[in-house]
Amino acid sequence: MTQHNHSPAQKQAMRKTVVTCLGVVFGMVGLAYASVPLYDLFCRVTGFGGTPMVGTADAGTVLEETVRVRFDSNVARALPWEFDAERSVVQTQIGQTETVFYRVANMAAQPVDGMATFNVSPEKAAQYFVKLQCFCFEENTLQAGEVMDSAVVFYVDPAIVEDSDFESMRTITLSYTYWPAAGGDPITTSALDNTR
Repeated sequence: MTQHNHSPAQKQAMRKTVVTCLGVVFGMVGLAYASVPLYDLFCRVTGFGGTPMVGTADAGTVLEETVRVRFDSNVARALPWEFDAERSVVQTQIGQTETVFYRVANMAAQPVDGMATFNVSPEKAAQYFVKLQCFCFEENTLQAGEVMDSAVVFYVDPAIVEDSDFESMRTITLSYTYWPAAGGDPITTSALDNTR
């Protein structure tokens, strides 16, 4: 059997290679774990994928121009709830803060956990749709027969009128789907096939 004697420079180079490879592996594992929260943050900041913006204050400017906002409410088949918006459409001035209430009821004979997810269409309008308050992504437990009222508070950012695609965004749809939930996460499957 041949014994290899490596010089100190070779040993240092091998150590450096091993450390670099381990760093790459740990970095890839870290990115895999961080990818979902980073993607979620990216969507919230840019409005990508129909994710509305999150605001902390009114727009400050209200324009004469108006847009039509539709409210779509869905429930996954696996969730024995009823869910509806008080109004299906709002004609609102751009920049005007609006509040729309939703009502959800547990039709089961036992407590059930659920969570709402949402999106905005057309997707490009999401970057101008600013939510100030929302019941989405909060796990709710409704007792048998319990009814809960929730609100979404929003405005459409006045910057939308400067967009070259403004005319195609005159009707915006805010769509919610309630899913069964466990441990603070919605239990989702193919959205359209499993909603009623």
